[in-house]
Amino acid sequence: MKRKWIILAMLLIIPAMLFSVSCAKKAVVAEPAVDTSAEDEAARQAELEKQRALEEERLAAERAAKLKAEAMERDLMMAKNRFLDENVYFDFDSAVLSMTAQDVLKEKAMWLRTNSDASVVIEGHCDERGTNAYNLALGERRADSARSFLINLGIPAARLTTISYGEEKPVDPAHNEEAWTKNRRAAFVLE
Repeated sequence: MKRKWIILAMLLIIPAMLFSVSCAKKAVVAEPAVDTSAEDEAARQAELEKQRALEEERLAAERAAKLKAEAMERDLMMAKNRFLDENVYFDFDSAVLSMTAQDVLKEKAMWLRTNSDASVVIEGHCDERGTNAYNLALGERRADSARSFLINLGIPAARLTTISYGEEKPVDPAHNEEAWTKNRRAAFVLE
């Protein structure tokens, strides 16, 4: 009987072993992961390069816009300084605008049109020759002459006021024709 049991056990164990060995899973051969990770790395690098290029373009555009804004600001400041620094000059004992004075006033009118919020005081000045009362009146006529010309060019009268200093504020205090020529002027000051 023992022998029967051994044979029976052997009959059960041997087929079970054969069955378990024959049903073993096949080994999966993994494709080289190096290729996909290399492709992924290349795609990631390409994306990074694209982002860097876009960032560089954005920074370049910002720099260009900043430089353009600075140039515009500089141009506006230069135009403003030119407006304030350039005087209208008159002949001796005269309030008549010369062609040169008219050209200067035309440039000033262009600036005033561009800067529509600016209001201006036109100062009339004279040289030291003549009485104080006469020079104050002549300075007023000079300022009014410049104001009228600007009004005729379309600048609103409300933006233009006049004052006469006569001989009180000379640009050049010397007592010669060169100094007197510089002092016979209409100057412009922003309010």
